[in-house]
Amino acid sequence: MPTPIISKRAAIYADVPDEKWNDWRWQLSHRLNSAEEIEKVIPLIDSERKALQTQGIFRVDVTPYFISLIDPDDPNDPVRKQIIPLAEELNSFTAMMEDSLAEDRHSPVPGLVHRYPDRVLMLVTTQCASYCRYCTRSRIVGDPGQTFNKQEFEMQIEYLKRTPQVRDVLLSGGDPLVLAPKVLEELLTRLREIQHIEIVRIGSRVPVFMPMRVTQELCDMLGKFHPLWLNIHVNHPNEISLELAQACDRLTRAGIPLGNQSVLLAGVNDCAHLQRELVQKLTRIRVRPYYLYQCDLVEGAGHFRTPVAKGIEIIEALRGHTSGYAVPQFIVDAPGGGGKIPLMPNYLLSMSDHKIIVRNYEGYVTTYEEPTEYKVHDPKTCKFCQEKRPEPGQAGITGMLDGDQMFIKPEGFDELHDRGGIQHRLKDESKWKPLGIGSGESAD
Repeated sequence: MPTPIISKRAAIYADVPDEKWNDWRWQLSHRLNSAEEIEKVIPLIDSERKALQTQGIFRVDVTPYFISLIDPDDPNDPVRKQIIPLAEELNSFTAMMEDSLAEDRHSPVPGLVHRYPDRVLMLVTTQCASYCRYCTRSRIVGDPGQTFNKQEFEMQIEYLKRTPQVRDVLLSGGDPLVLAPKVLEELLTRLREIQHIEIVRIGSRVPVFMPMRVTQELCDMLGKFHPLWLNIHVNHPNEISLELAQACDRLTRAGIPLGNQSVLLAGVNDCAHLQRELVQKLTRIRVRPYYLYQCDLVEGAGHFRTPVAKGIEIIEALRGHTSGYAVPQFIVDAPGGGGKIPLMPNYLLSMSDHKIIVRNYEGYVTTYEEPTEYKVHDPKTCKFCQEKRPEPGQAGITGMLDGDQMFIKPEGFDELHDRGGIQHRLKDESKWKPLGIGSGESAD
């Protein structure tokens, strides 16, 4: 029998009427952000008090609902660590960056990040219901002065209109669900007017920080803009409350598929068995685990970082030990703007020209016999190969497999190996043109 999902409310809020407690606007207007306010709910340790009294730290705001999930007698409570700052945030660490994912470099207009060929990230606000201490966008999030204005929003829409390769828009920020309902509805309406945009996604931690925001009215409004997907952000089983389960139920009944994105955090969820409990509790409330992120190299997050090997260990402990759809992808979001790179344990042990050797989660090793005859896929006769190729410059490894290019060279590679020499007959460029390799063409 599964452990029942419960509701919690800190003692200080015991006399708050349910009508107020369940009003998301009341939750927003009663967020806690100072040492004095927070200490009325949980006793602070010296490191927390020092951080809260330090000028210039990343913004602190906690909803009464979410702080109620903390065990006040446990200074190492995993919910507490995510939202109450520590003095360790002030420490620098090797490779720390302000914008570790180089999002600003991939931003053609303010608030829009176009990193991948067919999809964009649209930052619609810099405000959140509460603030995660490891936030990858702490350079702008939480700062009212960084909020995007009407003119910048119009620039985002115009860019999308003139960029037909974009079929998928992810709304994030900040958190889109803190926007005024009419503003969010207008935003979704404008996006749906652009014919080549097929999918709209929302990334939000509001259902976790403030599940009372997920009203039936909100779900009905979102349901008008299908296909619409929503990813929430739960890091620990303790965050899965009765209120979150009810919010997810309302969303799924509105036809909105739900996923979860976690961040691997030292001292919070860096335990394989805890992660199994997390993904299984998520699937019970109809949320599919999507990504488990390696913590980014952002300022203030050094004390949360784990070795990458810890993430590999967790995936090893999930695969085969729980349902396949409950196993997230472990992702390193490449510093410098390389995008999301999935990592996993090695299941392919070896291969030859006629068989491969693989192992399963138990260590069972077997062979898989390759076909002796295989008619090679012909890209010349395939309409998808002709019509759906990636944009030039972003084909990557796929472009090499398709025969569009033979090399991917580091910047300055040709100049380096020219060695400053002269152009002569042995350097004839025609030598480096494929003689039918990958293209199905003969040398003549």
